[in-house]
Amino acid sequence: MIDEAVLEFSAGSLTLLNAILAVVMFSIAIDLKPQDFKALARAPKPLVVGLCSQFVVLPVLTFLMLLAVQPQASVALGLILVAACPGGNISNFITHRAGGNAALSVSMTGVATVGAIVLTPLNIAFWGSLYGPSAEILRATEIDPVRIAVTVGLMLVLPLVLGVTLNTKRPEVTRRLRKPLQWLSMAIFVGFVAVALAANWTQFLTYAGSIIGLVVLHNALALGGGYATAWVTGLSAFDRRSVTIETGIQNSGLGLVLIFGFFGGLGGMAVVAAMWGIWHAISGIALASVMSRTEAAR
Repeated sequence: MIDEAVLEFSAGSLTLLNAILAVVMFSIAIDLKPQDFKALARAPKPLVVGLCSQFVVLPVLTFLMLLAVQPQASVALGLILVAACPGGNISNFITHRAGGNAALSVSMTGVATVGAIVLTPLNIAFWGSLYGPSAEILRATEIDPVRIAVTVGLMLVLPLVLGVTLNTKRPEVTRRLRKPLQWLSMAIFVGFVAVALAANWTQFLTYAGSIIGLVVLHNALALGGGYATAWVTGLSAFDRRSVTIETGIQNSGLGLVLIFGFFGGLGGMAVVAAMWGIWHAISGIALASVMSRTEAAR
């Protein structure tokens, strides 16, 4: 039944969610300067490892999980879609609390956001087509990779460019805006998702029980995969914490936009993305509290 369920979400609400996510991205971007990217270009290993963990290791682990668990089609495609998204907007805050490399975290979020224009639709199409049940949904859905790229570009990349530009030209303005805007934008985003869930509360509760276990397992694989990738490649503990959290905190808000914009609010997909948005914040903050008890070697 979950493959046939549809959550209600109006076109106006979707436009508002796009705008809110753009503001959230802008609030992150005003922490960045072009010099941050130049520094990473001189020593790119942590960034490259982090991006590989996010866009290669996590989708592979997701696909192996699907083969082992065999979830229903819409649930499987929801997990694939979440794994294809760039890092979540709260990853920078959680990395800072964990005592990890916050500068690397912010830069990873920025670069992954730009890369998502190509890599997100590519991963959805590739991994979704390899899992039989979800491939049926993809075949029945007209998905234009260009439209997805434009959506990601307008919602994430444009605010990123504007934020970096403002921080470069008017640092005194961004210094005053930074903390209030980050807290305000996240509060508005959380409030919006809560209202959207309330409007679909009966359906959400109907299916949440059967999906929460998969979301917890998927998130654990993401965090574990990020840590293992950083450890195998020899990153310092300071960078390892950043890569772990960036891989385990996904932009589920972007996932919801894509689900309602391109998949008609398909129930299994929407519930997965919504539950990810709740659970990754809980698991990320809990992990950060454990990590922060010891100082990370650099």
